[in-house]
Amino acid sequence: MAKEITKLMDYRSDVRVLDATLRDGGLVNDFYFTDEFVKDLYLANVRAGVDYMEFGYKASRELFDESKFGKWKFCKDDDIRAVVGDNNTDLKISVMADVGRCDYKHDIIKKSDSPIDMIRVATYLNTIPAAMKMIEDAAAKGYDTTCNIMAISNAQERDMEAALNMLAQTPVNCLYIVDSYGSLYPEQIARIVDFYLNVAAKYGKKVGIHAHNNQQLAFANTIEAVGDGADWLDATYANMGRGAGNCAMELLLGFLRNPKYNVYPVIQFVEKHMNRLKEEGVMWGYDVQYLLTGLLNQHPRTAIKFTKDKRKDYSEFYKELVVQDE
Repeated sequence: MAKEITKLMDYRSDVRVLDATLRDGGLVNDFYFTDEFVKDLYLANVRAGVDYMEFGYKASRELFDESKFGKWKFCKDDDIRAVVGDNNTDLKISVMADVGRCDYKHDIIKKSDSPIDMIRVATYLNTIPAAMKMIEDAAAKGYDTTCNIMAISNAQERDMEAALNMLAQTPVNCLYIVDSYGSLYPEQIARIVDFYLNVAAKYGKKVGIHAHNNQQLAFANTIEAVGDGADWLDATYANMGRGAGNCAMELLLGFLRNPKYNVYPVIQFVEKHMNRLKEEGVMWGYDVQYLLTGLLNQHPRTAIKFTKDKRKDYSEFYKELVVQDE
């Protein structure tokens, strides 16, 4: 069935854009961003009309050594407040909490005492019950919530259906499709969005997408998803993110026809900060090694190591991946 062209050419007031540069980009440089970078990113998001800015993770200081990461691995409320003040803007603040990697009962305080508006719970299929507890806890403290189910390209449909129906009965606001390995194609995204929407609609939930760029399809998959009815869209400046990176904010805002979005502040930020990061040797973005893990629907950790080791023997790497896949 042909997609209605108006769904792509028009704008929907329900669409929300979330900037994940600090969080997903922080996986590239261990969250060592300068204060100037973070403040300028916040101001760029405000001026660009971006709906949410994700500051990073609420990671456990028991599990992770604070001396080995920048502060946005832990997103202390005072550190966020130092950037946003009272945040008297339309931009909302979010952080991500990974199941099993955060002390959410202690580190996530009541919303009324925090600059944070939304908690994004990240989970795998085998930790859905724990994710549900985290969502319930965050909602009870006054936060909006999303649930990002990772690595869905490896999931069985019946398992996904059971997980979505369980999650949709919590106070969660949005269920996120996450193409963790950058292995999905637009046709698959169309089917997955439909699958998610069927569950979400029953419970009055939204559907979102977080795409990775291993096959240069993060933008294509994101606009496919919004055309199919997903409302919440993740992007990062200059597509900075783990491995091959994400959907580029400058592409997405340039595409969306909503007059509240303005791509110019994004371009200004990319010019001032993102080029400098690359010049300093911070590495992310499409490359052959990430393509190969995407093609084979594998976690990019091997490609990340390949990059760190400054290898260029793509064909040998491909053989290693195929043998590992057997």
